[in-house]
Amino acid sequence: MSFAVVELAGGCVGKVAIENIETGMVLAADVHDRSGRMLLGAGAELTQKHLVIFRTWGVLEADIAGQGNDESASQIPADVDPLELAAAELELASLFRHTNLGHPAIVELMRLAALRKVQHGAI
Repeated sequence: MSFAVVELAGGCVGKVAIENIETGMVLAADVHDRSGRMLLGAGAELTQKHLVIFRTWGVLEADIAGQGNDESASQIPADVDPLELAAAELELASLFRHTNLGHPAIVELMRLAALRKVQHGAI
């Protein structure tokens, strides 16, 4: 599945798991199924019917307007120093040098690897 992150004027966007999406939320980016077919365009207000269609076609998450990217900061456990996490990310950067660092999956892998390095001393 492919998402293009589209920043809406005056609002934040953030990926939200399908089980946490509610009717009335507004898409910040087009939603595609696993084969790349567009199911619903950015800016659409979600209804229950849309959520059923997303589940039917295997959509796992969507970019929702107003859901800030600061949620990744809240995913950092309390016992992890953000400065140590940033240092670990710098150390790991060479391992990710041949990847698309802007891709959401790579961003999440980098975050998890850095978190593991801080918590356990190794990846």
